Amino acid sequence: MISAFTGQQIRAAEKPLLDSGEGAVLMQRAAYGLSQAAVRELRRRGKRLYGASATVLVGKGNNGGDGLFAGALLARRGMRTTAILTSDGVHGPGLAAFKAAGGRVHPVTRSSAEDLAVLAAADDVIIDAILGTGASGGVRGDAAELLACLQELAPGLVIACDLPSGVDADTGEAHWPVLDAHVTVTFGAAKAGLLADPGEGHAGRLELVPIGIEEFLPRPVLLRLDEADFPELLPAPGRRAHKYSRGVLGVVAGSERYPGAAMLSVHAAVLSGAGMVRYLGPDTVARQVLQHSPEAIWEPHEPPESGRVQAWLVGSGVLGNEQIQRGQNALTAAREAGLPAVVDAGGLELLPEECPPNWILTPHAGELAALLARRGTEVTRDDVEARPLHFVRLAAESTGATVLLKGATTIVASPSGMVFSQSEGTSWMATAGSGDSLGGILGSLLAQLAEGLGGDDGPFAARDIAVKDRWAAVGAMAASLHGLAGASASQGGPVTAGAIAQEVPPILRNLHSKHTSNSGNPG
Repeated sequence: MISAFTGQQIRAAEKPLLDSGEGAVLMQRAAYGLSQAAVRELRRRGKRLYGASATVLVGKGNNGGDGLFAGALLARRGMRTTAILTSDGVHGPGLAAFKAAGGRVHPVTRSSAEDLAVLAAADDVIIDAILGTGASGGVRGDAAELLACLQELAPGLVIACDLPSGVDADTGEAHWPVLDAHVTVTFGAAKAGLLADPGEGHAGRLELVPIGIEEFLPRPVLLRLDEADFPELLPAPGRRAHKYSRGVLGVVAGSERYPGAAMLSVHAAVLSGAGMVRYLGPDTVARQVLQHSPEAIWEPHEPPESGRVQAWLVGSGVLGNEQIQRGQNALTAAREAGLPAVVDAGGLELLPEECPPNWILTPHAGELAALLARRGTEVTRDDVEARPLHFVRLAAESTGATVLLKGATTIVASPSGMVFSQSEGTSWMATAGSGDSLGGILGSLLAQLAEGLGGDDGPFAARDIAVKDRWAAVGAMAASLHGLAGASASQGGPVTAGAIAQEVPPILRNLHSKHTSNSGNPG
């Protein structure tokens, strides 16, 4: 699991070491890690180190110092290095070390910005060390013109020092201009803004360099599950399991106009391991659902009077008075029974004023803007896309529910303020019905896990995920499975929502097999 922190948390963790006089040591560790990352990336691209060229974009303070010391290390390995100074107050010892290693230095001015950008773009690597975690706002003045020119020129390899200049370390908000990095080398711990859009979209691949502050870090503000977490966290049936103990999901989805939403969500739930799926909807839609997923059961009476339901999925493609009423009835039943629910699309308009935290709302940016507007916060889709971390937290706070904001990076906010972030998918997954498949996967996981999330032991507790945040963790698991399945189905090309669902069983088999292999065999 990856833990991420705010810039203030990082600076507070550095303070004991800075107070003890170890600031120079921290900088040397950071610079060494940055230079090594540049060396690895150049070699990965088939570049010979000796004679290669590097430009360091240098801001004031410690971030610029990290870049200058890294540039000096690269110069000592035979690289031709240039520093473009974007401020008068650059780090003195770092600049002296850079010059002593043979590096050339050019201050940027309004008249030289474009020419320097052209020269830098031709180099084998650019290191962006203008702004760090302590910066507020974006790059300004002549440095802004330099970055804007570089972004237009699209250099071949850009490595960001700690974070891309102009990206907010806490929120991921991007202040134009931002030079897109291929790799971001961050120090001590990941910054929350690097694991949330739009910041993650500018950061490229993230590499973490430990510098010795790790023991002083507090509780993170953002978590990201990785594949190593899933073998333990995923539900698996025991030897005496049966279809009812495996988790029963009730689904109110689709309509005569949108039957595909019902078919996709039910089929994804079936393929994700639910013991049973009970479908509620018009008989014409039910016939199509059962033809596509004969394992499902149609419930003509709603909510079902017979059998148990451990979780509900409400909203995908719901249209028309009768189906809307079914959705409302299902949410009422869920609330009265204390059951978890996935609420998507049209179901978001059926929410009560206050929702339980075990309800997971799954809007995209436009739906989140509309949800917030209904609750008194006028915001546009563009606003949400510019500051998703802020607005998903606001939505969780205002509704009381867990909120999963769909996007290139999916963010899941608990009402407690904890956030999970997942980004395993591909842009090819931006296709009709993809969200319906996600809803089915999430509903299935909720039905399977609903009765086991509150214990003080077990895999969630072992990973220090608080009980109040485990619904968000399940949302993150579903987003990750959806992304992994989509990437597998796509293989770099177009993909359908149905194909995404079909890839879920092999993904689950692979993850469960890792659990089996890690647990060992009895002697």
